[in-house]
Amino acid sequence: TDEPSNGAGVTLQELEQRILKDPTNAALFAERAKYFDGIDSARLALNDWNRAIALDSTNIPYRLALADLFYRKVRVEDAEKVLRKAMDMDPAATEARLKLSELKLIQREYIEAMELANAALRIDQQNPKGYFLKGWIHMEAGDTILAISSFRTAIEQDPSFHDAFVQLGQLHAALKQPLAAQYYTSALELKPTSVEALYGLGMYAQENGQDSLALACYQRIQEVAPQNALGWYNAGYVWLELRRQPAQARPFFERAIAVLPTWPEAYYNRGLTFELEGRLDSAMLDYKRALALAPDMTLSAEGLQRLQSKGLRVSR
Repeated sequence: TDEPSNGAGVTLQELEQRILKDPTNAALFAERAKYFDGIDSARLALNDWNRAIALDSTNIPYRLALADLFYRKVRVEDAEKVLRKAMDMDPAATEARLKLSELKLIQREYIEAMELANAALRIDQQNPKGYFLKGWIHMEAGDTILAISSFRTAIEQDPSFHDAFVQLGQLHAALKQPLAAQYYTSALELKPTSVEALYGLGMYAQENGQDSLALACYQRIQEVAPQNALGWYNAGYVWLELRRQPAQARPFFERAIAVLPTWPEAYYNRGLTFELEGRLDSAMLDYKRALALAPDMTLSAEGLQRLQSKGLRVSR
């Protein structure tokens, strides 16, 4: 088999030959670190980033790459140390501040996250990621108005900021505002296969009586991400609850179960399609499966009671 190469088509063997010839070249160790990172060899990537930094200690991008690696490997304290060192070395390092802000946001340390985002924006007032992070922090704090304002500023600074459009879609959908559909549509213009935007638009359509649009969104999810159970389940839900066609709904619940066999709601809803068509034994089996997975699922218990009232002997 061919030896894997980095993005520039350079193989590991070629990189190692270059390092042997020029062992004090930090850029070569950085290149090999990216190679190892690309093949998910974190330990070797870590060694090479450390070597690159030892050879070129003033290179901030190397430190940010090392922090990214720590972050992805859930070594949060190590990531924070590297980012703080980068900030100490370069008081104008916006990227280090934004990465640390993101880290603090994930740790739910919102005050420090906001301070870091604001510090980055004082250095670079047009940085879209700074506004995006502020939007997220406001959203976590439950301040929808300020969150919307920050996300809008992010897309003003960067009209291709897909994730900001998705967040604006979600916030406006929660407010039941038609702008939600426009934001999701803008997100899909940027990334036509974005499952997050397709699902958001589908849910907005489903909740606002636009079942054809909802089905079109879920069908697209089925095409681009067939292992995503939501695309199948939600299509079934629309056929069952909005269009009242249980036979049409059932294959979608079956696909959702095939993808995610531990989903009690999918069994319950398939059971409901059987019950509505008079196939009571099949309905009973599905309600029991749902209860086995979620013993406190009231809907399934009520389903079994309905079957009993229809004359079916429901064994426990």
